[in-house]
Parts: sequence; C-alpha cells; structure tokens
Amino acid sequence: MNRISGLMNRRAFLKLTAATTATLALPGCASASQRSAPKHGKRPNMLFLAIDDLNDWVGCLGGHPDVKTPNLDRLAQRGVLFTNAHCSAPACNPSRASLMTGVLPSTSGVYLNPHPWRKSPVLSSAITLPQHFMANGYRVVGGGKIYHGSFPDPPSWQEYFPSQKKNKPDDPMPPKRPLNGIPKTAHFDWGPVDVPDEEMGDWKVANWAIGELRKQHDKPFFLGCGFFRPHLPWYVPQKYFDMYPLDKVKLPNVNENDLDDVPPIGKRMARPEGDHKKVIEHKQWRKAVQAYLASISFVDNCVGRVIDALDKSSYADNTVIILWGDHGWHLGEKLHWRKFALWEEATHAPLMIIAPGITRPSQRCSRPVSFIDIYPTLIDLCSLSPKNGLEGKSLLPLLKNPKAKWDRPALTTHGRNNHSLRSERWRYIRYSDGTEELYDHQKDALEWNNLANDPKYAHIKKQLTKWLPKTNEPDTPRANRKKKNSTRKPKRQT
Repeated sequence: MNRISGLMNRRAFLKLTAATTATLALPGCASASQRSAPKHGKRPNMLFLAIDDLNDWVGCLGGHPDVKTPNLDRLAQRGVLFTNAHCSAPACNPSRASLMTGVLPSTSGVYLNPHPWRKSPVLSSAITLPQHFMANGYRVVGGGKIYHGSFPDPPSWQEYFPSQKKNKPDDPMPPKRPLNGIPKTAHFDWGPVDVPDEEMGDWKVANWAIGELRKQHDKPFFLGCGFFRPHLPWYVPQKYFDMYPLDKVKLPNVNENDLDDVPPIGKRMARPEGDHKKVIEHKQWRKAVQAYLASISFVDNCVGRVIDALDKSSYADNTVIILWGDHGWHLGEKLHWRKFALWEEATHAPLMIIAPGITRPSQRCSRPVSFIDIYPTLIDLCSLSPKNGLEGKSLLPLLKNPKAKWDRPALTTHGRNNHSLRSERWRYIRYSDGTEELYDHQKDALEWNNLANDPKYAHIKKQLTKWLPKTNEPDTPRANRKKKNSTRKPKRQT
C-alpha cells in the first residue's frame, strides 16, 4: 500500500510546476546575459559552484512543494536550467573525480568513495578541469568541497581555502549526539545547532569567495566554490528549521512494495532493513525531511551571498556561472536513504549554466545530460585549447538552443558493471549479474513498475544497451585497505 496522508508525487509536481517556473520573473534577478556581452577576444571568468548531496528538492526543479530556495531559483532564471541532468556516479568521490577529469568511472576504475582517484592508472597523470584552465593562463583558486574530502588534489589549484590539504572548514557540532536518537549511524543525524550562520563552514567558504570577487585580478580567474550542506549530518541553525514547521512537512510518496520487482542487487543497494527501518522505528522520517529542507535553505542563502557579490563586482558582465550538485539523495523512496543507488532520486541533481552572450534567461532544457559533459562545455565557453581523452560531449548546442537534437542518454555507474541509462522517457538499469530494470517516465515518474521482463519493451532495451560502456576497468585499490584476514566490517559510506 502507499504511504501516509499528506504525501506528494514529487515527479508529478515537477512536471506541473515546470512551465510555470520557467516564466516567473523574480525580483532582482536580471540576467548576466541581458547585460552587455563580453568584449571580443576577452576570455570570461569562471564561477564554479558545487553543492554536496543536493537532489531535485529545489524550487525551480519542483522536487518538493515546500522547499524555499529563492537564490537558486533566481540563478536558474538567468540562464539554462537542465531539468534532466545526472551524475556519473551516485557517490561523492567517483562523481567528482569523473566530473573534474572528464573520464567515466568505467574507464578509470574509480567507482566508490574509498577509491583514491589519483591511484587509478588512468587518472594518475590526468589533467583536471582547473589544471586545464591554469594551462590556458587562468588564475585558479578554490575553496570548500570540490573534490571528495579524503582525496584533495593540490596540483589542481594555485591557492585553496582553508588549505590545500584541508579543503573543508570545520562545522560546529551539538554537544550531545546523536540528536535523532538513532544509535550507531555515524553522521546519519539531524537537528538544529545553537550557533549563528557565521560559525558554519559553508558561510566561511562563501566569505572567502566573496573576498576573491572583491579583489582586482589582472587575468581571468577560475573560482571554485564548494558547499558541504546538505551533506550529513544535517546540523544548521534553528532559524532554517523554523522555515519548515514539523506538522506541515510533506513526506515523499513511497510505495511500501516498491522493491518487489527489483533484482537482488538493487535490493542490496536499497538496504531497506538499514537506514529506512531505523528511521521508521525511531519516528524520525518527518524530522529528517525537515532537516534536509532546512539544510537546503541554509546553503541557498550561502549561494545567494556569492551571487550578490559577483553582481556587485567588476566581473559581473564577463563571468560564466555554473552550479551543479554532485548527485541526488533518497529520503525513503525505494525504501532507501542516502545516495549509492541507480534510481532517479540518486542520479538526478541540479545543473544550471549562465554564459554572458550565449545563454538567454529563463531557459529550461529537458535533454538527458551528464556531468561528464561539463569539462568539454567549459572549454567551449571559455575558448580554451582542445583537450584529448574527454568522454563527455559539449553542451554548447543546448545552451544556444535547449531544444536542439541530443541523441545520447545520461550514464550513471555505481560499482563495477552496474549501470543506469536515462533518456528523456526511459530509465534502464543493468546490474553486474545481467539483471535489469526498465521504467517509463512518461507513465511512471516514480519508477514503481519495472518493465524489464516484459517482451514488448525488448526493443527499448536494445536501443539503450548500445550506450553501455564497452569496458569496465577493475576497481582502483581502496585507501588503507584492510588485510584479507581482518574480521572488521567495511565502513559504511557517507
């Protein structure tokens, strides 16, 4: 049976609000592309904004009806919002490694968070996206979470905040944890912290970025600014929780029998007897959704401060802005929590691009695009030298015309030989043992009905399977790998 009163069909809501959102004119959101175009021959600056663990619960994407994200929404109004963008991997490290090198996980062997990406034979000498900007004469600086915290990459940056080895400022922690009463769940916790915004790590990252935008730069810059929330634990100041009264919080629309037609590998990814069972037993579902929404509104505030600083700077007319989230996040859908899966909630994430002189305001693109496409796109937008070995495709044609022809689905990989392909209509999943899932987003936006075993859809599967990777490299050896005779359980990914 279906869950609880007060639920909402998040995908139906997205479709319902898409057209309306695209036409809204928010106060104070004049598009950079409405201003004067950059002077001929002058390379634009790059403001590169990353947000951790942010799914489509953003006002302009319609993933949750109550979310308050005025700054993300007004930024999306300034250029092209990709409503069907997907990560290369549903985990922080492989997603970011793929985005920053332009190489797929199946090519590099970097599939999971514990895989040190510079230890991959394919990526050991890779020229990352910021390194390529550096080679083309840019001043390249970064702050906050751009790479996965365990594997910073000093060669990618000329300067970094807080430091080249410690990429993320510390956050204040409540004195007694866990706040949610769920034992033995590491960072799987949420609740308000009694501190001002100024003490939060993301606020400090925003302050640093604002300082960079106030400086006088004698050459074009690449400014990477990475925000940690809404990554766990969901600790943000009380005022953000107050924005979402608990008794009015709407839960995701969940089918309690959703895993009945999912292959065993998919069920193991979902782990319904893990996080989901604990959340239900401790009556924390509504509080968790509240905390996630609160964390989103907090980071939205941080993004807004940086955008306001850019608009007040001398670089407002000649700066490309890209904002992306590294992957999605489940909050009970498919009886699953966190990322680490191949369904819509885990792969779908925000992507918006504003390019002066190229994009027009209030454009939405429904083509299925991948974060692997970001590297070649930014090369085109900034007229950098070509780069061999990139596996994505430039989004420049879609930035000029969001309805341009686009013939490739978005590929997501979670663990070796486990792949998901998302087209405009279909999601196809093939696991390492050959088992499959197929969902028709035209009729089943919540992916409740697996059609993979229905013969009448064999031609759909055949069309999609040609986009599966031809090679799947072995796993990159894990960091601090335990001895084979160790009896300790592997650490849960976060």
